[in-house]
Amino acid sequence: MRDDATGLERHFRITFDSTFLDVHVVGDRPPFSDADRARLHDYFFDVDRLLERLPPERFVIEGFTVVRAVDVTDQEVLSSIKRDLIDRESIVSHAKFQTLQAKLRALFRRPDLHFSLAALDGDRVLLLNAGQQLEHSCIFADSKHHAMAEFIGTVYERTVKGERPIIIRDLAEQRDRHVIEDHLVASGTRALMVAPLHYQSRVIGTLELASPNPGDFTQMHLPKLAEILPLFAMAVQRSIEELNNRVQAIIKEKATAIHPTVEWRFREAVLDAIERRRDHSIDTHTEMDAIVFSDVFPLYGLADIRGSSTQRALAIQADLLAQLGLAAPVIDQAHREKLLPALDELRYRIAKRAAHIERGLKSGDEVGVIDFLRADVERLFPHLETFGPRVRERIDTYREALDPRLATVHHERRRFEESVTGLAEAISSYLDLEEQTAQAMFPHYFEKQKTDGVDYQIYVGASLLEDGGYDPLYLKNLRLWQLMVSCGIALRAEQIRARLPVPLETTHLILVQHAPLAIRFRFDEKRFDVDGAYDIRYAIVKKRIDKALIKGTSERATQPGRIVIVYSQPSEALEYRGYIEYLQSLGYLTRGVEELELEELQGVHGLRALRVTVDTTTARASGAPMASLLETSR
Repeated sequence: MRDDATGLERHFRITFDSTFLDVHVVGDRPPFSDADRARLHDYFFDVDRLLERLPPERFVIEGFTVVRAVDVTDQEVLSSIKRDLIDRESIVSHAKFQTLQAKLRALFRRPDLHFSLAALDGDRVLLLNAGQQLEHSCIFADSKHHAMAEFIGTVYERTVKGERPIIIRDLAEQRDRHVIEDHLVASGTRALMVAPLHYQSRVIGTLELASPNPGDFTQMHLPKLAEILPLFAMAVQRSIEELNNRVQAIIKEKATAIHPTVEWRFREAVLDAIERRRDHSIDTHTEMDAIVFSDVFPLYGLADIRGSSTQRALAIQADLLAQLGLAAPVIDQAHREKLLPALDELRYRIAKRAAHIERGLKSGDEVGVIDFLRADVERLFPHLETFGPRVRERIDTYREALDPRLATVHHERRRFEESVTGLAEAISSYLDLEEQTAQAMFPHYFEKQKTDGVDYQIYVGASLLEDGGYDPLYLKNLRLWQLMVSCGIALRAEQIRARLPVPLETTHLILVQHAPLAIRFRFDEKRFDVDGAYDIRYAIVKKRIDKALIKGTSERATQPGRIVIVYSQPSEALEYRGYIEYLQSLGYLTRGVEELELEELQGVHGLRALRVTVDTTTARASGAPMASLLETSR
């Protein structure tokens, strides 16, 4: 129904209580056999037949009915918004955007409310609002584009940086308004509520609710705001992902590259979706149920190259100095052949650039030096070749030193990249081999990422398996396996180090999570992630733990040749001390265990660690850990 005071829709749940009604027959009771009663069920909703069998003039109903009406506007509007946002065009269709605005007005009981969305895409802000004519079904095509810098100093920047909603009772009363906020006031906006849209611990956009009436938004509206923010965050994230998909011109189904252990659940969800469709067809628009696995235990491990950023910068620095060092003799010889002041000035600039690079590499130096060499030095080569054979000889030397594909000196960078690739490939191959052994022991979900090193994630639990056959013994087995594999990775990295063009060192880390968590498959990202606010702490720790410092020092917990086991509960330390003692007896680890307290991470505190040293003097850890274990047990 429509509220006369506000003109907004309101929803009520109606229930009828007929307890106080009595039915009396007028005259003689009509004959009614058991067969007649049975037939009534066959045409219960056939009014004509019911009137024929039960003439209303033969009955009198006395008493009263209790009618109860419960206001369920908030629940109905939220459910409706959820249904609307499932539609991929929900925030890029003008009509659907207007529909969302009407429902938000009903939810907040504000008939003059205006609703806007903004998505953050790199250094661009994509604005979507009800005043924009949306018609292309694409977040990029149906938005106004602004530079991020335009919003510095505004309420929007404060919201994004503070990562919390901001409520302004009356924008016109605000001092030191930004020009954007002046435009809002000029357009009639007085009350304002701006909130960040979070997705996986980062801000991907903002939601704005505006009103021409001062004081329309208060702290009392924050609970309702909290209900809708995740819904719109998912819609914005999905639209951004769809933009990327359009750019790539790739049409894929919602679930691709699924791990074999959980493939059964995706198959089940697809079949359920087909069953719900009337035409029993399946396409990329088929809506699948959420894929969530509860009560699973995570095991996270990381083998990282220590100081890769520094090593990369040193390689770039060396190559730039080498190329400048090859350019200088060309200009020097050309100046000897012809005493041109311009060549002497260019020789001075080359030396100045080299001195600058020798002092240390800064952002933009690489591009700056290459542009300088191409524009000011190499451009002269065709003419300088006419100066004589000695100049041509130096130019040939310069050109021969350049990489044919990149047209720059790339020797040290190539050596570094080959070292990183070779080390990461060796670790990844070893991990893949051991993972096959672990899968044979007990099925589990496994994924890895290879960059400057290798990090991997394991999930194990009953909900991941179709038959649900699980015992805590398998979790203990995988934890022991992970520690043994970390030893093997450390030893393999040490063995291959001497054969690398650049001898790189690796650090090794294991993150322990005692309590189970839930994981949800993110269809837009084609991967699993933790589900729920409580479980997000694990994701935060996993992202930042490799940079953790020992409390009270500037030393990182991770060190070459050692394994750091990060935990938060004493019971976790006790369990892993048992594993450590066992592996020390087998020769995987040296004697001794360091107990470390870690500096607080942003949003996380109370982390501790055990640090152990891999015994690189034995070949024990270099073989297949489980095979070695079985041999030892015999």
